[in-house]
Amino acid sequence: MSQKIILVTGSSSGFGRMTAEALGRAGHTVYASMRDVAGRNAENAATLAAIAGSDLRPIELDVQSEQSVNAAVDQIIAESGRIDVIVHNAGHMMFGPAEAFTPEQFAQQYDVNVLGTQRVNRAVLPHMRTRREGLLVWVSSSSSAGGTPPYLSPYFAAKAAMDSLAVQYARELARWGIETSIIVPGAFTRGTNHFAHSGRPADEARLAEYEAGPYAGLGDQVQKAFAAIVPDDADPEPVADKIVEVVGAPFGQRPFRVHYDPTQDGADVGFAVLDRLRAEMLHRVGLSDLLKPAEIG
Repeated sequence: MSQKIILVTGSSSGFGRMTAEALGRAGHTVYASMRDVAGRNAENAATLAAIAGSDLRPIELDVQSEQSVNAAVDQIIAESGRIDVIVHNAGHMMFGPAEAFTPEQFAQQYDVNVLGTQRVNRAVLPHMRTRREGLLVWVSSSSSAGGTPPYLSPYFAAKAAMDSLAVQYARELARWGIETSIIVPGAFTRGTNHFAHSGRPADEARLAEYEAGPYAGLGDQVQKAFAAIVPDDADPEPVADKIVEVVGAPFGQRPFRVHYDPTQDGADVGFAVLDRLRAEMLHRVGLSDLLKPAEIG
């Protein structure tokens, strides 16, 4: 397996941290990006950089800032000459009734989970297109095609938008020889910080109305029900292992979509139907070549 230069967004914790470490163990040079490397994430950055036998390089990158993204990408290109793989992982969750979130809070979810990927792509893709090679790995969510509990609307809507964007980018990059793999994790109530760090509605009055009405206690009920269906031995680490497998696979053999869901919420079935329908439409209009990356050279 050839060594890759890899940028992983949101590497301070959760899937991003696991993925950066796993890719480092596999022999790749990994730029583990996070916010505030010199401040609140200084310890996380130092711990990653100190892992023996791995080339892990913490780097300052805020996906909500075009200036920050561009500076990080420029630094990587200056140091390593290229970026072979982007792992779009940075994300944030909010929990509560949709009506109680302000439009600005919804916008913030989209800014992190969707627009963040666009900022990174616009910075990196010119380099990949010049070389006519590269790989985009998108960490999606089973919520986009599987069973979903209520009270996670901002997060689910943003992840669904990101998944749709990933699909369209795959078609628009195929002729440049750039590959796409979408990783679809299920729900994990342990091992990540999604629930622990989730945001809450800013409109306390609307939230109180829900808590005083027919939805009183639903938030606790959802979290307990969610936790109850996740197997006790559900481990998020294999999500990182799946990404390592995708990165290590030969050109043209990387799967378009990879599922890892111990809860089995049905997303594998839902996406199988959706992806088939989308592929059939491209066949129908004579654009089936966009379903596979072109081999350049």
